[in-house]
Amino acid sequence: MSIDPSKFHPVNVADTCAVWNALSSKVLYAAANDAGCVFCVTSFVEYELMVKPRKSIKPSEQELINRLIEAKRRGNFETHSCTITDLLSISNLESRKSLGKGELSSIAFAMKTHQAFISDDRKATALARDCGHSLSQTTPHLFAWLVFTDRLGNSDKSTVISQHNTMERPLAPHFERAYEMALHCKLMASQ
Repeated sequence: MSIDPSKFHPVNVADTCAVWNALSSKVLYAAANDAGCVFCVTSFVEYELMVKPRKSIKPSEQELINRLIEAKRRGNFETHSCTITDLLSISNLESRKSLGKGELSSIAFAMKTHQAFISDDRKATALARDCGHSLSQTTPHLFAWLVFTDRLGNSDKSTVISQHNTMERPLAPHFERAYEMALHCKLMASQ
């Protein structure tokens, strides 16, 4: 993971995994909101998040859905439809990688609107960069930036990771590494 904790683009088109990971920790999500971060989704991602049938829903998944419903009620995670042109871009992208419609539509919309694309899927962020979209970010990058800018303190690290783990999300080791990178970056900036 190569990120610069001192920089993070606050306006993001999020794919499904990034939405769940941002909402997995109330502390992380609140700090992101306080820092002015904005997340939107495509209609494909909204379908994956809220409509797509599931065989069963774990309590942690239901909690994330409830958090998303509440966030949307407050005007966050605005949904944007894709145009025919966007869908053609997706078709071109789809031929290059085996990614879902949510990731592909998010990349296409981020490129079209010149917003950052946030995803925790390595293939998706690699494809975005391969297509010339340099504004590709991850949730651990967001975490590192919030630590670097003192919007999250040292005592928040364990809370964010604990809350994330409680929601059965997979990024704890990446948050640990991002935290170390943020501290190192802060140290270098102070010298």
